[in-house]
Amino acid sequence: MKCFICDAADSKVIDSRAADENSSIRRRRECLKCGIRFTTYEVVEISPIFVIKSDNRRQSFDPNKIKSGIIKACEKRPVPMHAIDKLVGEIEKKISNSLVQEIKAKEIGEMIMAGLKGLDPVAYVRFASVYRQFTDVTTFVDFIKDIDGKKNPSKATKQS
Repeated sequence: MKCFICDAADSKVIDSRAADENSSIRRRRECLKCGIRFTTYEVVEISPIFVIKSDNRRQSFDPNKIKSGIIKACEKRPVPMHAIDKLVGEIEKKISNSLVQEIKAKEIGEMIMAGLKGLDPVAYVRFASVYRQFTDVTTFVDFIKDIDGKKNPSKATKQS
């Protein structure tokens, strides 16, 4: 690490400890040339992830957009905030762990739908109606029948 006083390139680490809830390392250093002590922080460099929209525009991945969409779908539903935060965290982790630099918005939407399906069925249908852009009531009803049919196979066989 270069000394900010004398520009010497050599320094020694005197002390290291975790900082910022273990997301960085704080290091106390001493310049080997002038003897001044200074502090540096080491953090993980995260490559930005871009979301490819349906019209091929690209924008930076923002977990807050996922959270706001889920909150809108769960409005006036008995879904605790910690469950929403957990779902957002799981999706964010899945995307980060995939090591991709670009992801299609459609893939993120499917992850959200899969998470909402297990969280709250009404929120799932609300999100699906916007995400899948239902154009008429028939499409909406068919979607709900499909959910009900998969959920309860005995109903699906009785209707046939």
